[in-house]
Amino acid sequence: MKVIVRGGGDLATGVVEVLHTSGFKVLILEIEKPSAIRRTVAFSEAIYDGETEVENIICRKVENENEIYKAWEENIVPIMIDEDCKIIEKIKPNILVDCIIAKKNLGTKKEMAPITIGLGPGFIAGKDVDIVVETMRGHKLGRIIREGEALKNTGIPGEIKGVSKERVIYSPKEGIFRGVKKIGDRVEAREILGYVDREPVYGTISGVLRGLIRDGYYVKDKMKIGDIDPREEEKENCFTISDKARTLGGAVLHGIMIRLKERNEKIF
Repeated sequence: MKVIVRGGGDLATGVVEVLHTSGFKVLILEIEKPSAIRRTVAFSEAIYDGETEVENIICRKVENENEIYKAWEENIVPIMIDEDCKIIEKIKPNILVDCIIAKKNLGTKKEMAPITIGLGPGFIAGKDVDIVVETMRGHKLGRIIREGEALKNTGIPGEIKGVSKERVIYSPKEGIFRGVKKIGDRVEAREILGYVDREPVYGTISGVLRGLIRDGYYVKDKMKIGDIDPREEEKENCFTISDKARTLGGAVLHGIMIRLKERNEKIF
């Protein structure tokens, strides 16, 4: 079965990993300039580099239908720039999953595929998509929603070792970002992580730099551009898919199986 996944950030990558290793043919659709923070575990980096690898899965940038099928034949996940999902008419996917995590619907409709799933707030199950998956950390993370919406975005990052919003780095101004530190580095509070134009970007807490936006990216004022994990012993986490991303991947697979059963379609 063919699955189109909108978005290639770290959470979407967790979903793609689950679907790809389960045997689905997955195509990722991205924008021209993705802004992933956890770049070491985001397939969206292939848009810039042509190819990237996350947990032994290769993702390759493609330009057309032939290159999509060639990647599938080689057990490679293809990714292409297609913000408006124009490739749907040629690929005709069985399933479409919106993993943009934009907190709003950026154009996904039930008519795009026989089975449609949306992650997080912004979608109404039964109207915009068949199923909504809860993305809020906590007891309801990964829950399948058949009617209604996911919990509203609080704007407060998930807590790690007692630290929440303090671990997130925001741009001090609009401009071009240049990094001094790299993902996986140990950093101190108030240490310079990079610059937006000539304005320094400081670390907010001490820990391991888990995410940092790509060098040369034109950032907006107050835009999220970095993420520090206070658990210095967890450096390996910078390079592996997160627990949240894996949970969402499992939930998407669960949702697909539910819909296939309801549609009396062959699962195995």
